[in-house]
Amino acid sequence: MGWQVLLFISLLSLSVVHGQVSYSIPEEMAKGALIGNIAQDLGLGVERLKSGKARIYTANTEEYIELKRERGVLLIKGRIDREALCGQTMPCALHFQMILENPMEFYTVTVEITDINDNPPTFEKSEMKYEISESAVTGARFVLEKAIDDDVGVNGLDSYALKPSDNFVLKTISRGDGSKHIEMVLQKPLDREQHEHISLILTAVDGGEPQLTGTMQIVITVMDANDNPPVCSKPEYKAGVTENAPVGTVITTVRATDIDKGNNGIVTYMISKSGAAGLFQIDANNGLLTLTGNVDYEKRRLYELDVKVSDQGGLSDACKVIVDVTDTNDNPPTINIMSNSNTVSENMKPGTVVTMLNIQDADSNDNGKVMCVLNENIPFAIKSTTNNFFTVITDSDLDRETASKYNITVTCSDEGVPSLSSSVTLTLQISDVNDNAPVFERSSYEAYIVENNTPGLSIFTVKARDADWNQNARVSYILEDSSVNGVPVSSYVSVSADSGVIHAVRSFDYEQIKDFHFRVKAQDGGSPPLSSNVTVKVMIQDQNDNPPQVLYPVQTGGSLVAEMVPRSADVGYLVTKVVAVDVDSGQNAWLSYKLQKATDRALFEVGLQNGEIRTIRQVTDKDAVKQRLTVIVEDNGQPSRSATVIVNVAAADSFPEVLSEFTDFTQDKEYNDNLTFYLVLALAVVSFLFITCLVVIISVKIYRWRQSRFLCHSNLPVIPYYPPRYSDTLGTGTLQHVYNYEVCRTTDSRKSDCKFGRAGSQNVLIMDPSSTGTMQRIQSEKSILDEPDSPLEVRLLEPHWGKSERTMNRQVLLFISLLSLYSVFGQVSYSIPEEMSKGSLVGNIAQDLGLEIKRLVSGKAKIYTRNSDEYVELNRERGALLVKERIDREVLCTETALCALNLQIILENPMEFYSVTVQITDINDNAPTFEKSEMKFKISESAITGAKFVLERALDLDEGINGVQNYELKPTDNFALKLHHNANGYKNVEMVLQKPLDREKQDQISLVLTAVDGGEPQMSGTMLIVITVLDANDNAPVFTQPTYKATVTENSPKGTVVATVSASDADQGSNGKITYSITNTLDNVRKAFEVNYENGEVSLIGDIDFEKSRHFQINVLASDDGGLTDSCKLIVDVQDMNDNKPEINIMSKSTVISEDAKLNTVVTMINIEDLDSEENGNVKCFICENVPFNLKTSTNNFYSLVTDSELDRETASEYNITVTCSDEGVPSLSSSVTLTLQISDVNDNAPVFERSSYEAYIVENNTPGLSIFTVKARDADWNQNARVSYILEDSSVNGVPVSSYVSVSADRGVIHAVRSFDYEQIKDFHFRVKAQDGGSPPLSSNVTVKVMIQDQNDNPPQVLYPVQTGGSLVAEMVPRSADVGYLVTKVVAVDVDSGQNAWLSYKLQKATDRALFEVGLQNGEIRTIRQVTDKDAVKQRLTVIVEDNGQPSRSATVIVNVAVADSFPEVLSEFTDFTQDKEYNDNLTFYLVLALAVVSFLFITCLVVIISVKIYRWRQSRVLCHSNLPVIPYYPPRYSDTLGTGTLQHVYNYEVCRTTDSRKSDCKFGTAGSQNVLIMDPSYTGTMQRIQSEKSILDEPDSPLERTDIPL
Repeated sequence: MGWQVLLFISLLSLSVVHGQVSYSIPEEMAKGALIGNIAQDLGLGVERLKSGKARIYTANTEEYIELKRERGVLLIKGRIDREALCGQTMPCALHFQMILENPMEFYTVTVEITDINDNPPTFEKSEMKYEISESAVTGARFVLEKAIDDDVGVNGLDSYALKPSDNFVLKTISRGDGSKHIEMVLQKPLDREQHEHISLILTAVDGGEPQLTGTMQIVITVMDANDNPPVCSKPEYKAGVTENAPVGTVITTVRATDIDKGNNGIVTYMISKSGAAGLFQIDANNGLLTLTGNVDYEKRRLYELDVKVSDQGGLSDACKVIVDVTDTNDNPPTINIMSNSNTVSENMKPGTVVTMLNIQDADSNDNGKVMCVLNENIPFAIKSTTNNFFTVITDSDLDRETASKYNITVTCSDEGVPSLSSSVTLTLQISDVNDNAPVFERSSYEAYIVENNTPGLSIFTVKARDADWNQNARVSYILEDSSVNGVPVSSYVSVSADSGVIHAVRSFDYEQIKDFHFRVKAQDGGSPPLSSNVTVKVMIQDQNDNPPQVLYPVQTGGSLVAEMVPRSADVGYLVTKVVAVDVDSGQNAWLSYKLQKATDRALFEVGLQNGEIRTIRQVTDKDAVKQRLTVIVEDNGQPSRSATVIVNVAAADSFPEVLSEFTDFTQDKEYNDNLTFYLVLALAVVSFLFITCLVVIISVKIYRWRQSRFLCHSNLPVIPYYPPRYSDTLGTGTLQHVYNYEVCRTTDSRKSDCKFGRAGSQNVLIMDPSSTGTMQRIQSEKSILDEPDSPLEVRLLEPHWGKSERTMNRQVLLFISLLSLYSVFGQVSYSIPEEMSKGSLVGNIAQDLGLEIKRLVSGKAKIYTRNSDEYVELNRERGALLVKERIDREVLCTETALCALNLQIILENPMEFYSVTVQITDINDNAPTFEKSEMKFKISESAITGAKFVLERALDLDEGINGVQNYELKPTDNFALKLHHNANGYKNVEMVLQKPLDREKQDQISLVLTAVDGGEPQMSGTMLIVITVLDANDNAPVFTQPTYKATVTENSPKGTVVATVSASDADQGSNGKITYSITNTLDNVRKAFEVNYENGEVSLIGDIDFEKSRHFQINVLASDDGGLTDSCKLIVDVQDMNDNKPEINIMSKSTVISEDAKLNTVVTMINIEDLDSEENGNVKCFICENVPFNLKTSTNNFYSLVTDSELDRETASEYNITVTCSDEGVPSLSSSVTLTLQISDVNDNAPVFERSSYEAYIVENNTPGLSIFTVKARDADWNQNARVSYILEDSSVNGVPVSSYVSVSADRGVIHAVRSFDYEQIKDFHFRVKAQDGGSPPLSSNVTVKVMIQDQNDNPPQVLYPVQTGGSLVAEMVPRSADVGYLVTKVVAVDVDSGQNAWLSYKLQKATDRALFEVGLQNGEIRTIRQVTDKDAVKQRLTVIVEDNGQPSRSATVIVNVAVADSFPEVLSEFTDFTQDKEYNDNLTFYLVLALAVVSFLFITCLVVIISVKIYRWRQSRVLCHSNLPVIPYYPPRYSDTLGTGTLQHVYNYEVCRTTDSRKSDCKFGTAGSQNVLIMDPSYTGTMQRIQSEKSILDEPDSPLERTDIPL
């Protein structure tokens, strides 16, 4: 469809029988066009419309829409014109109701009529005319006629456009009623000279599609006014004149124009008073500028003239004429030798002054520019230092041996045409000096020396030469101070002063130092001496002086078994690996491994490069168990060095076999028993001592750990850790021996002095050749003093320089800058005020130049003043400059801003040249003055804001801060001053209109212009300005109120005065005459109201109907004859009268209603109409009491009679209902109607179960189809509505549908079991049964049924302990000393059944000796029932039966093996076939020896660690930052046996702590040691595996041994 349909359905207070549908259609749709599918939109079927006799109720209004029941749609019945239907009302909609019966339903339908763009905007007039003066101020407003557009919304009037928009802009003012008030605002001043007539087009545009417009022409006649000041053709004129030109010479012509006419267009010219006013004059009529005096280029080169251009109306403009004076060339350069040197030393630096010259040329510009040159091929140059001063300086190094004399010719020429020049010749002698330093033959030296050298050995020789002669060429050699690894280099080498031979002072060790470097200085015998230095690098060569050192296997003097080889080992089996290192480097560290001696050389071999010991053939049973291998490790040095290591290898499959072979125990059992006793005793004693030691250490640790909470430092010993891994930094060995370190810190280490080291490549560990068991630490490149927090810090303090004090009252500005003349040139500046008395001090030239007074006297200091008057003189004896003559700045410099005396001070022997500038500062001795004492202006009050009026400038002979600084204009109500700064420093003054003039308030204004200087005391001058204000029409009419309000009663007679509007105009004559008019164009205001155009009285001229229009808005316009306007708004409210009573219309009613009708079911629908408004139109309706009905209002003026409570036909079958409606008018009017209603019967009762829930029981293993129980429900209805059916609701039990468990009989409600249940799988379940009657629609209810399964004894007991694996050697052991009731073991069993079926009893079914044991009936405990004797058999076999309490009962049996013995060997001999006591004793002895060795080792280690810490702390107090303590291994006594089945614990952890000095070690912070444990793999006796446990004691926060994890 071509239109938009908006649909929404809302449930109102009438519940389900009321609804609302809204449609939106455009106007002008064709008859029969579809509006919407009302049936579908309301969710109704077409049959419902037919059966309900659907119809439309329109409340007695014209029907534009019809309902087609057969199609269920709404159609257009007649053409709809929105403008005719609703006018400007928005939104425009048709409201009607659709009524259905059986049952009664009421729907409100709203059809919104949307607008289409079928009406263009129109203006009432096609043309509007205005007469506006060009002096109208910016912002003046002119009210325009509004356009009319019958369309609304987006199709209505949208905007206005005014073209062209050069001078005017539209301003749209939106009002509260949505209308727009249009004004034309002057945004750019009018100019009659450019456009006398202006035609504008006002266009009104709507927002429809397509867009429609309407236009109106606006004709504006511009009235003339004097609003154009004169304008110079140029802001700046430039002209030139040759000096000495004759009087009357024409310089230039200044031109200005004024586009006004008459007197306002007459222009006059004049020159502002200035210092050049006597030299020039300008014609007042034509602007011709001529010369009236003599122009001298040397006195003044530029003249700036300010020319003022004025018209008769007081408007003015200003321009500037710049006159340049042209010079001529008529003077050659003059060369004056200010100072000259005859002799110069050859060591003079380039730039040294030889001669100073002063060049004078009286000409200027190119004629006065002088260039000076020297003759060629000489090491001299000429430079210009300051203006007209030149110096001859050395341009390169001098060499007396090359040239001892120079003749220098200086030629100077200017750039004039033709060029003029002059020249002079100078003679110069060169003297000799020492100027060559010694030079080494090479830029650096490298030397090699073999370690272990003899002290005093000559290493090599350095050599330097000096190009000078005699004493200056004698060279001495000096060793410069430096250090090598913190040791002075003089302790390493020495240098012969005469020959440069370098000797070794000590014997070098390559392992301690590999290379070092130092510097040697060569110095000659000159004065001052010259020197140079060179870097010497000495590299130590390695010797093979260290034998290899074996790291693994560790040689402890003897070893029973080091490695084990199973007899199943194949060829190439890795037995072990010999690891060795050599602290030498290069090929001296290359190691090779050889098998020197072996028990069986045909069985093993050693890898030549890697030291791996492997089998070279299959191991057999014939091979001896004990194999002894001797391996020699040899380096590649010359001569070579070697080390040997003995490796014990056992060829066996089990440890006892190895032990029996490696020991010589041949004693009998008694000897072994004695040995065992002493070993146990020794183990106990050592263990006790070790544990006691640990308890003491841990107690001390805990005490100090607690003490650390109150102390800042702790002396707790830090136990060093000797790492088993190292790093070979040279990397030249056969194997890569690179390992990592896992380090933990002790609790106290957080307060130790430590530093986290860099990567391992920066710190190395080397082996001290003198001690194979000690590691020493050195630091490469940096020491602790390099750290920023080192206690040895050096702080440099900058010196403070004092400031010299000045006692003079004048200001002295001093600066000395190094120019191109280097140290012999300088510049000093002084600043003094004018008018100082003769002999006054200018400055201490000696002190300011850093010279002594005797230097001024010896140097014959003099002042050079370029032939000018000498105002300043030099007093050599005092070293001061004094005022020689009185100085008047205004006479000396006239108009020059910076007045200064430039002079030079010349000194000789040596020649020095200084420029001195004495700046003459101004004092305030002249006041500002004006040429005229009064200025007059005539200005129209229509002059626009920003109009400028040029004022006369004040003159002040002073300059700078003492000159004219500011102007003030008082009063400043209308005018402000604007200053323009010229390039010459002068200020042009303009008076700018900042607030419009008003002749009605003030027709004459007097202002005072004051010029103020900035001197002290401040001086000023004044001038009077008189302004006459001319009258103009500049006031628009103004209403007394922007909005007026009035009321009128409907049907009032014509001529009734509604209100009076009033406006005033401050202007006089025709400009003050006001006329009133109504500007409404969008409604019928003009047909109902009129306004008196003279007095603003608004009266009634038409009929007013409240029902049609309740209020009016009247737009009134006030205009004067000058075209200025104002507008106001008059709001008229229409008052209503009560003259209509309510009218009750029964839209639809029902005579019969069912008793099951829900609350708020509509019975009858009523429409109430009252044509009155407000209280007169407010209607209230009510019904009679004691009826189950209520009267509700659904929408405006619509009521519904609805059920208020449940109906029961058996109680009441008929109701008579009276409806009464009345309004709230005075007096109140009312009407009533009576309705009759019948009640019909329906099925309204649902089935009800006898119980709220059911429970039933069934024994497991039941037969499928078994009846469980029956449910029953009843229905209070009759006949078909009372017939009940039973349905099993869908649900699941453990994911299985409940229908697979039970079923329900539909007629009787009997529940049957569908399957056989198992108590062990499911113990209970529940489901829901629904009972449903036969009514239409059917009613139902449901109930929950819970079925519980009962257990049967169908599972035998299960024995959990002892576990039956088919046989057991030994299960339990009973000592022969066991008393009566001794607990042997306990039989544990369970039964998966429940209740008494799971009650278990234990009985002894069979036993070797029934008189010895019994079994607890309830708990299964096996106990002795008599004392065990030696006669009882060692091996006892018990058969126990476990039986439950079910019917019938079920049972299980278990066999328990019991050994009656006091020791395990006795049991083993009884339960096995091993009869040899020796093997048992050997094993026991071995483990006892092993345990004793381990405990003894740990105890000794603990003592060593304690002693080492004590020694370490004692030695630590003797050193600052470095420690040479040996790193002693520490093995903590804690371990973890992860298997937990062995007799002894074979697994150890290692906690590693760092020493105080360990901050420079290469380390990695690992996790706690207790988190890594070593376990023995039972299947492989030669391999150690690492697993990680979950948590250790070190993880506990309160442990005295804390672990600190530090990220690296």
